Parts: sequence; C-alpha cells; structure tokens
Amino acid sequence: MKEREHKYLVVDNSWRDLQISQIEIYQGYLCRDPRATIRVRIYGDKGFITVKGITIGDTRDEFEYSIPYEDASAMLKMCRGNVIHKIRHIVPFGGLTWEVDEFLGSLSHLCIAEVELPEGMEKWTEPPFVGCDVTGDKRYYNSNLFGLNNGLDQ
Repeated sequence: MKEREHKYLVVDNSWRDLQISQIEIYQGYLCRDPRATIRVRIYGDKGFITVKGITIGDTRDEFEYSIPYEDASAMLKMCRGNVIHKIRHIVPFGGLTWEVDEFLGSLSHLCIAEVELPEGMEKWTEPPFVGCDVTGDKRYYNSNLFGLNNGLDQ
C-alpha cells in the first residue's frame, strides 16, 4: 500500500481547541535501513508492526499489521536506541485528518503535525498551527529521532 504524507513543524497550540481525540504511543525501530524501516508500536492498548519502504518525494510503501500487545511490548525491548514516547492528537482541518504528535521525554521540545493525503490530491489547506514543511527533511523522520546527534538543535 502507498502512503502519501506531509509533515510540518507546529508553531502554536491552536490545534488543541480543534482536537477530537488523543492516544499515547510508544514506538521503536527493529531496522532503520532507509530501504526498509521496520517499526514496532504500541498504540493505546494495541500492538502493530510496520514495514516502510524508501521515501520518494512524499510517497512510500507502507505495510502495517496488528500484533498482540504482549508481542509488541517484547519487541520494543529489542529495539536499539531510545523508544519514542508521544501523544498523538487527532485534529480535523480542511476536510483532512491531521495528526499532531507531541513528543515526550528527551524530545519534549518537538511537536510535529502530519497529514496523509488521498491519492490525486495536489492542493490542501494548511492549518494555522503549522509552519515549516519538513516532509523531505530526514532529521524529522521518526526513525531518526534518536539521541541528540540528529542535528535538530542546529
């Protein structure tokens, strides 16, 4: 399945008034090879494993499968590096579903909004809470948000 996604830095908290739900997420990476990233995630009380292909522009292959929570928890312990902890806020805007990820722990300074675009959509309205489009900036790939050496503080 193809995923077409845009990612933006969040510039203010106006999204909070628009959110309709939120969920806690823990995720880690079993493989961070750019050709095939393998992510394990606990999304609320559910477990998932996801394989993502190489990103070309704003599109990549994505295969996601539900797995038992206990398996996801065990796999997170196998992940090299830090496990990302974040709260995902669901924010409808402009006929699309925006996901605002509020990172916790060592990444608590970071808040990113993502929108998955339907096939063929070339224009969309950006909400007032987003700033710089960082879609192609590899520093903002979740799989690269480990440690302090990713260049985000520069």
